[in-house]
Amino acid sequence: MAELGPVHVIDDDDAMRNSLVFLLRAAAFQAIAHDSAESFLTALPSLDFACVVTDVRMPGMTGIDLLHRMQAIDKQLPVIVITGQSDLALAIEALRAGAFDFIEKPFEDRRIIAAVTSALEFRSHRQQEDRQTAVALVELLTERERQVLDGLAKGDSNSTLADHLDVSPQAVAIHRANVMNKLNASALSEIVRIAFIARGMVGKDD
Repeated sequence: MAELGPVHVIDDDDAMRNSLVFLLRAAAFQAIAHDSAESFLTALPSLDFACVVTDVRMPGMTGIDLLHRMQAIDKQLPVIVITGQSDLALAIEALRAGAFDFIEKPFEDRRIIAAVTSALEFRSHRQQEDRQTAVALVELLTERERQVLDGLAKGDSNSTLADHLDVSPQAVAIHRANVMNKLNASALSEIVRIAFIARGMVGKDD
């Protein structure tokens, strides 16, 4: 399961956190421990991630707060929330906020393993769907528009693209606008991400 990406375990309780990490690693998952939501978010820019398992009640940022933050960053990231027996209301709130699943303490080992397995399979399936969608969008482009897209994905400016393609900057601007329209993108970052997804460069190692 490690090839599907790391599972980040977030819990302020040392014993619970270490126990979960040990259990997941024993089940062949790549598990990484964090003692708070804040420490996880601080490290997030440099992390690969495929699933998050978080306790709901933590000092500072709670599991629900973290869930909302992760939904803003990546809506497709499966987040599993661990709750106490008296936290049914929080569990319902988590599901409404987009949690993939919630697990009530105390739980059997096979329950958390099954939940993480399902979450990673969901993540993998959604990534495959994303790539199929991205490829279909890119196929709508003309050859010249694809050349412009390739240049933008490399970080080329309009003037650089104009020189490379031997066209005017105005022509590049028109092609760029067509690319954004056909890819349903409103920002350069969106079309670059679509280009990377279509090439299979996003999802496994990003």
